[in-house]
Amino acid sequence: MAKQTVTLEVFRYLPEQDAQPRFQTYTVPFHEDWVVLDALNYIKDHIDGTLSYRWSCRMGVCGSCGMMVNGEAKLTCAAFLKDYYPNPIKVEPLANFPVLRDLIINLDDFIQKLGEVKAWLLPKEPKPLSEGEYLQTPAQLAQYKQFSMCINCMLCYAACPVYGLDPKFLGPAAIALAQRYNLDSRDEGAKERLDILSTHEGIWGCTFVGECTKVCPKNVDPAAAIQRYKLTAALEWLKGFFLPRGAR
Repeated sequence: MAKQTVTLEVFRYLPEQDAQPRFQTYTVPFHEDWVVLDALNYIKDHIDGTLSYRWSCRMGVCGSCGMMVNGEAKLTCAAFLKDYYPNPIKVEPLANFPVLRDLIINLDDFIQKLGEVKAWLLPKEPKPLSEGEYLQTPAQLAQYKQFSMCINCMLCYAACPVYGLDPKFLGPAAIALAQRYNLDSRDEGAKERLDILSTHEGIWGCTFVGECTKVCPKNVDPAAAIQRYKLTAALEWLKGFFLPRGAR
C-alpha cells in the first residue's frame, strides 16, 4: 500500500541572491502525529538542507517556530498536518516583519520596543542580595500572571492589522509585557512607562480588533492588557487635570 504524503509550499528567499521571494514545493510523508515543524525538519534532513527556519523546543514553550500556515499565524510545533490533509499546506514567514532568509524574520524592532517600555522589574529601592528575595503573595502574583506567560512568539504582531499598517505601533506583546510589570507588586516603574505607553504609537493606536488574543498560544490576552491600560492612562490624565501637583 502506497504511503500517504502531503505537499508543502514553502516560502524561499535569499535577499543577497533573489530579486523576489518564491515558493518551493516539497512532498513529505504524512503521519497522524506529525506537525508542520516535523514536515519542515524532514525537508531539512532528507530533501533540501538549504531551507532555513527557527525552532528549538518543539513543545510550545520557546516561541521560536512561529510562521504563517495557510495564512494564519501559528506555532508550527502545534499545527498538525492532519488538520490540513489532504490539501497542500502553504508555509510563510510571519507577516509584518522583514525577512532575513526563507522563514526567518528580523526581530530587531520588537527587541527595541521591549527596551522602550522597560519590560523588566524596576524596584523603588533595590536591596542587596543579603536581604533575600522580593516576596509577594499568591494574590499579588495572580494580578499579573496571565500577562507573564508571553513567550515572545510574535504571532500577535503577525495578526495585528495596526502593526501591519504602522510599524511605529508598540504592538500587543510589548504593551502586555509592560502591563505585566505595572501590575507587579515589586515594581515601581509604572510612571516611567506611562509616557511611552500613553501615546498614539502605544495604547491609543490599538483599535481593539482582538486578533492578537485569538492567535496567542498561551492565552495571554494582550488585547485585554491594552484595554486595561487605556483605563489606567485615562485615570492618570484625569488625576493630572483635576488634582494639585502634590496630590497626584
